[in-house]
Amino acid sequence: MQRWKWSWKKKKDSEEMGRGYTAAVQTGPIKGRPFYQLEQAGMMDAGENQLFDQIRQAVPLVDASINKIIRLVGGFEVICSNKEGQRELDEFCAQVPVGASSVGLTQFLYCYLDNLLTYGNAAGEMIPLRNGEGIGALYNVPLSCLKVKQGETPVGVDFFTCTDGVKEYPIAHPERILFTALNPKAGEIKGRSLLSGLPFISSILLNIYQAIGQNFERMGNLRFAVTYNPQGNIDGAYAREIAQDMARQWADTMHDSGRVKDFIAVGDVNIRVIGADNQIIDTQVPVRQMLEQIVAKLGLPPFILGLSWSTTERMSQQQAEILASELESYRELLNSVILRICRYHLNQKGIGGTIRVNWKHVSITDEVEQARAQLLRMQAKEIEKKLEKEYGEKAEEEEHHGEL
Repeated sequence: MQRWKWSWKKKKDSEEMGRGYTAAVQTGPIKGRPFYQLEQAGMMDAGENQLFDQIRQAVPLVDASINKIIRLVGGFEVICSNKEGQRELDEFCAQVPVGASSVGLTQFLYCYLDNLLTYGNAAGEMIPLRNGEGIGALYNVPLSCLKVKQGETPVGVDFFTCTDGVKEYPIAHPERILFTALNPKAGEIKGRSLLSGLPFISSILLNIYQAIGQNFERMGNLRFAVTYNPQGNIDGAYAREIAQDMARQWADTMHDSGRVKDFIAVGDVNIRVIGADNQIIDTQVPVRQMLEQIVAKLGLPPFILGLSWSTTERMSQQQAEILASELESYRELLNSVILRICRYHLNQKGIGGTIRVNWKHVSITDEVEQARAQLLRMQAKEIEKKLEKEYGEKAEEEEHHGEL
């Protein structure tokens, strides 16, 4: 009977989360208010953020790299020492609404990490249920709707929003705000984007691509130069009429699609392709140089992005180890966010217990390597035990002989 009552309560809470029985969002934009466009012009370096968005749109390699990093960070599970808390967290992580169209804590973290890598900052909001019994929804806060300032102390942070687009108002419940900065400078609050340093490199790369497109438009779509040299007095007298008639016939020949037609001319007529004598500049070397800079900044091995650059097996293994360390650093940033969300939810429910985050392995290869490393550690311990035992026996024998 007690179990049925608990299940009914869970069902009721989940229905409340789905029906909108949540508190108001503090950081959401109000599109109907005056000066909305002014507010959208930026509270957290909107111009710089727009530049990073344009880089992702213009250079597909950058966009693919960030998406792959997010996927490679992998999934996780939240472990609670309390059995009731474990059941509550399992249901919460799987069913919590995120924004208007997503469900699950994982989807919230994907968008959170996407903003963190692209802009260097990420913000979210925990929206509690109106009855105060847990989190009803999670919201990925647009950075244009949030302003972060130094608090009264060097380690304090204050959050502000604009309800009218002009005056800043402190957020009423800052404890519900989630904020993370990526590699901030000493003494600063805001982080640095993973794409910082790439605007100059990206501009050079785009100039090369644009030049390639223009050259192929000029030389790929053939253009002809028809030269008519009049011969004798008769041709000289009617040179203009002959040239005009030749131009009409040539245009009719070139524009008659779907049927092959020959152009026949009498006299000294020279036809050549415009640009056929010129050679297109080889762009493989400069393009690769720019891509190497981009790949080095993003921290992904080239083979993950489909770049078939010459590499050895040993080099690929080292690159994979470097990537694993990069992913671990991102997981550490997300750990604090996950723990804070789950702890807030359990506190609202009145459930205690310790919480930890267990991340899944990146790949099967990683699992094999970890299992192999664990085997080697166990073998090393076994050898140490044998050596300690042998040295201990020898020491006892020496002591015994010394006493004799």
